[in-house]
Amino acid sequence: MAAELHVELVAADRSVWSGEATLVVARTTSGDIGVMPGHQPLLGVLESGPVTIRTSDGGTVVAAVHGGFISFADDKLSLLAEIAELSDEIDVQRAERALERAKSDADASAERRADVRLRAVSAH
Repeated sequence: MAAELHVELVAADRSVWSGEATLVVARTTSGDIGVMPGHQPLLGVLESGPVTIRTSDGGTVVAAVHGGFISFADDKLSLLAEIAELSDEIDVQRAERALERAKSDADASAERRADVRLRAVSAH
């Protein structure tokens, strides 16, 4: 059996995903990071971006994450996000409209959120 780590992806309002994985890739303020079983303990600040989880059964889970924290110790990875959506929960047309609206309103943070949502869908 391959080594695995236990992953908890939690948003402020709900548990988004929980399970076993072989690799998690996330964006932190220090850059993109990949976490595999046996990684050194870490604590970091999440940037808005897609999080990719390679599940133990060979599948892939992608989520759009907007801010929060990542911590890892003893093969347990916690992603504590302000907002997180699984890629299959994202309404692409709604995200595209939000992106256009943010661009026309010159709202950089809303534009970034919409862009992350669309990247999470396309990465899946």
